[in-house]
Amino acid sequence: MASPAHAFSHVGATVPDLEAAVGWYRETLGAYLLVGPIEVLEDGSPLGDAAAAIYGQGFRRFRFAHLAFADAVGLELFTFDVPALEVREDNFEFWKTGINHFSLTAPDVREVADRIAAAGGRVRAEPVVLDAEKGYTIVYCQDPWGTVIELCSHPYAQMWA
Repeated sequence: MASPAHAFSHVGATVPDLEAAVGWYRETLGAYLLVGPIEVLEDGSPLGDAAAAIYGQGFRRFRFAHLAFADAVGLELFTFDVPALEVREDNFEFWKTGINHFSLTAPDVREVADRIAAAGGRVRAEPVVLDAEKGYTIVYCQDPWGTVIELCSHPYAQMWA
């Protein structure tokens, strides 16, 4: 028996400045804040112990916030105190395992890509038309902190079904 389909919940990203990132995602991409910033201390509290079980001992303190987009899929942003933040030199190591981008549906991918660039992000490549007859277009961008964002002109299931 096949397992049931699951709804996508959220993706998490680490940023150096939580408030700046929350503001950027709200203003640039229309995300809305659900809760946060929330502070978590490695102090023996229930939340601190839960975080230590996830991240290991020695994180000392981190802060995070939960945002969501129009379809209620979430983006969880984190800023950790320890270890010191390391900015990836190559933030799109697509040949390595793990998540290499997240994607948003944006009917006018060019307009949103230009908005991302104007707000301190980057357009990684020109838009690619996957199906001219249907208007299926994608473009890869990134936020100011290096998280790669793909913009799709149509909903994912429609484009790839």
